[in-house]
Amino acid sequence: MTTENPRIADHPIEQVFLDRWSPRAFTGEPIPQSVLYTLFEAARWAPSSYNSQPWRFLYATNGNAHWDKFLNLLIPFNQSWAKTASALVFAVSETTMAQQGKDARIPSHSHSFDAGAAWGYLALQATYLGWHTHGMVGVDFDRVRTELKVPDEVRIEAAIAIGKIGPKTLLPEALQAREFPSPRKPVAEIALEGGY
Repeated sequence: MTTENPRIADHPIEQVFLDRWSPRAFTGEPIPQSVLYTLFEAARWAPSSYNSQPWRFLYATNGNAHWDKFLNLLIPFNQSWAKTASALVFAVSETTMAQQGKDARIPSHSHSFDAGAAWGYLALQATYLGWHTHGMVGVDFDRVRTELKVPDEVRIEAAIAIGKIGPKTLLPEALQAREFPSPRKPVAEIALEGGY
């Protein structure tokens, strides 16, 4: 299933950046373990401060023993469409990092920034392979921590739905109108030479 993509870059970039968007209509087809691990492999190569690699990905695939637990950790609105995703992932990051040659860990200023880079790599790799992702913070963070046994020193960043794009008719009518690649602010609005 393809969706018309109205995105046009103002400056030359690779097509995969324009093709990556966040659909909600998924077919529910199973994602092969090899594909899922390829997405995690791409995330593994993201840059991180001091090469700390603070990200971790907790996941369940649709139909496996963990699926209902993962799906029920989303807010009801997100459950309504994410139920047809092929996989659900919770991206988390360690808030402390090891110091080279020392046992004590220190606070990491960039753990969320680094985890965001890893999520971006995962999303682009998915798009490159014909899969799509949808990141979301509409989750019950307290229950995620408890039910997925996330340690206190680890920040729960977001949930990610992964799947193949399905027809927008799978969605409630109100969501169908929003099922298209969204535009972006111009570079001049986000890149500010000399300061804010």
